[in-house]
Amino acid sequence: MISNERERVKQSLKKKSGLNRILGCNETVTRLRQQIENISSCDVSVLITGESGTGKELAARAIHYLSARSHQPFVPVNCGAIPDSLFENELFGHRKGAFTDASFHQDGLVKEAEGGTLFLDEVGVVPTHLQVKLLRLLQDKEYKLLGDSTTRVADIRIIAATNEDLPGLVKKGGFREDFYYRLNIVSLHIPPLRKRKEDIPVLADYFIKKYSQEYNKSVTGASPEAVELLMTNYWRGNIRELENKIQQAVVMSTNGIILPRDIQFLQESDEPGPKFQTNDNNIYKETFARAKKKMIHSFEREYLSQLLAQSNGDMVQAAARAGKSRTALWNLMAKHRLHPSQFSRDFK
Repeated sequence: MISNERERVKQSLKKKSGLNRILGCNETVTRLRQQIENISSCDVSVLITGESGTGKELAARAIHYLSARSHQPFVPVNCGAIPDSLFENELFGHRKGAFTDASFHQDGLVKEAEGGTLFLDEVGVVPTHLQVKLLRLLQDKEYKLLGDSTTRVADIRIIAATNEDLPGLVKKGGFREDFYYRLNIVSLHIPPLRKRKEDIPVLADYFIKKYSQEYNKSVTGASPEAVELLMTNYWRGNIRELENKIQQAVVMSTNGIILPRDIQFLQESDEPGPKFQTNDNNIYKETFARAKKKMIHSFEREYLSQLLAQSNGDMVQAAARAGKSRTALWNLMAKHRLHPSQFSRDFK
């Protein structure tokens, strides 16, 4: 009787966790699901590796909701989206008066995750001087608020994820060796979609049902030709890119079934770049300096919007494409009042 009740609770947690959303019949994915179940019962740090868009956050949530901490918060932190100057404050919080403008006490994300799980996504981009602070949190569960001498103890589990080559970064001095080993008590690797293409029809079917319901459309599936087209794509953006294409296809479909013409892949000409075309003759009535300023402003905003949309709000990827540092890119986005979350449909 007790055994049946435990199984019922376990199955309920599986549903809540999204473990049933880690879809596929690929041998690696089947093994991944088993690993997640095994890891969840042990309260240790976990490092999840894999390319962007493979489902790292989904795996982290599954571990959390299958663990004894499932009734407590799961707090995701996108390390790449937080400027270096704000990282410590966002994570640990501050006391009133700790710095200029600190007019009130503020708890950080560590406190928010108390009793639960803190998920550090894109941990590979954390600067080395901040890794020391995180190492102490991992090692001793201790931290301090900015401007406070009192040491606090956090009851949290830490799961980290990265698409970076951390051992390579360790060799180059870009990532602390002690921090890496403390994070990597247990590791999980999520395979890229191109190495599990047999799962594409299953994933496509899941997303078709999801977005048909969301957009109130009667799309029942994809034609064999459309499935073949999906199977032949390289999928650099992995499951996130597949989800995006199926979402678009559901919107475009007019036949109750997705056809090849409904699936839109980016062409070279679709890459972000300067587009200064205008039919506005009034531009010539302004001074050159004013017209140039307007055009630059328009270009910057359009470029950033397209860049962030194609990077799914991923600041690390966007900065690399733009050839800028994350800080420079962040400042430019602030100028145009843009934020990564506006462009993210997270499937990490």
